[in-house]
Parts: sequence; structure tokens; C-alpha cells
Amino acid sequence: MTLNQVYNVDNINEVIEILGNFGKDAKIIAGGTDIVIALKNEKISPKVLIDITKIEDLKKIEDDGEYITLGAGVTFTNIVENHLFRGNLWGLYKACRMVGSPQIRNKGTIGGNIANGSAAADSIPPLIALGSIVRLVSIEGVREISLEDYYTDPIKENELITEIKFIKPKGNQVLTFAKLGLRKALAISRLTSASLVEFDSEGFINSIRVASGALGKYPMREYEVENYLIGKKIREETVEGAIETLQNSMDERLKGRSTLPYKRVAISGILRETLESAMTIGSEVAAW
Repeated sequence: MTLNQVYNVDNINEVIEILGNFGKDAKIIAGGTDIVIALKNEKISPKVLIDITKIEDLKKIEDDGEYITLGAGVTFTNIVENHLFRGNLWGLYKACRMVGSPQIRNKGTIGGNIANGSAAADSIPPLIALGSIVRLVSIEGVREISLEDYYTDPIKENELITEIKFIKPKGNQVLTFAKLGLRKALAISRLTSASLVEFDSEGFINSIRVASGALGKYPMREYEVENYLIGKKIREETVEGAIETLQNSMDERLKGRSTLPYKRVAISGILRETLESAMTIGSEVAAW
């Protein structure tokens, strides 16, 4: 199949109409960090490309006091340079800062990171930990789905991701992130972990969401770890218990995989970093 046309669009409705007409024969291009490589390697062969880089509605970063909304066209650099993503949102800032090279961060988008569906996408675990909701639009209407569930019910051929939103963390909540790659600057993640931790006035964990990347077919919540940590303080014995809990989950999930022994060892440092960072950052920004 030969590429016949590139549509340069400036509004969402036009994208939806083209997707409705062409379906699987159309592909969206925004930053192009993944799709350009796929085109060159002939892994995909769409009839049309829809360039959405001019759509301003997809580039918004909004804070209404309750929710923070990211347009799907927001780049990693946009997040890194926005002071909104410091303090108790440090984990998302850190994840976006660690994506690839400066050139990739300048071009790559949050929506593209989600749509690509990689188990090792840096921005996804912190967004899952935040309880993010993905908004998808098509000629059939609007569909909203939690990012956690997105990977079992992903984007359809006629859909466009338009935004990602999450409830703004409170003063006693803190988001952290840690990553282990093969190289420092350009590493594609081999393991990632993110945690949104809420502490009570005495420093006990009131609620927690833990999300991992590259520990399964797709990024996911680590419910066993969360259940173990509720009601505890982050101390050495608590961290060790959380690591053991996660390793036990991995033993079942990755049974028979050649990477399991490596990942069992590596995850201990990653999870430790996310939990200990929560205490460090939390002591600076939390309300207690």
C-alpha cells in the first residue's frame, strides 16, 4: 500500500472526519518519533497521514483547581518546562525529563506515548498512579477510559486521543518515579516504577497507588504492593516487605521468562527509590 496523501489539519473535527472515512488506512502523526521510524522500516503502510501538529486545542495544559488536563499534543518538554509539575507532581516531571534525547522530548507527545502502547513508555506509570483518564473522540462520539484500563481496551482505528486528565494531588500526596535503562541518556526503559502516596498527619500511608512499566505486557497497577503498604510508615523493613511482595507477584506474572532473575534484582532498587523519594519530597511539600 502506498502513501497517497498527507492532511495538515488545524481542528479536531477535521481529524475525526478523515479517520471516519479512512479507518485503518489512516495514521496520526504528531511528534513523529515513532511513526517515522515505522514508515521507514515499512512496518506500517497507511494510505494517508493526518498531521495534527497545528491543532492548538491539543497543546493545552490546564489546572482548574480540581483537575489537571493535558492535551494529547503536549510534548515532554512542555511538561518539563512547566512549574506545575514540580513539588508533589515531581514524578511526572522526572519521567518526562528522562525520555530519550532533548530532540525526542521536544517532539514526542503524551498522546503519542499512550497510543504507541509500549510497556516501557516512561510517562505512563506516573500517569496511571495519578488515576488518569484518557479521552478519545470519533465520529461515533466520545469515550473516556482510565489509563490503567486503556491497554486492555486501546484506541480504535477511527479514534483520536484528545486529552488526559487527573485529579490534582493534595498537599499530603506526592508522586514519585524511578527508571532503570541500559544507557543513561537515550535509554528505552527496562524497568520503571511510580507511586502516588498520601500520608496522614503522623506520616503513615493513608492511600497509595503503585504503577510499574516493563514488568508485564503493558504498564499496570501493583495492587498487592499497595495493599501491603496501606497503614504503614516508609521504613527500611516496610520497603523490604514491599519489594518482596512485588517480587512474588513478578514470579507468577513472568514465570518462565528469561528476564525474570534480572528483573527480580533490578526492581528492588527501583521500588526502593520511589518509596524513599516519597518520604523525602513529602517532608518538603506535604501539609503535616
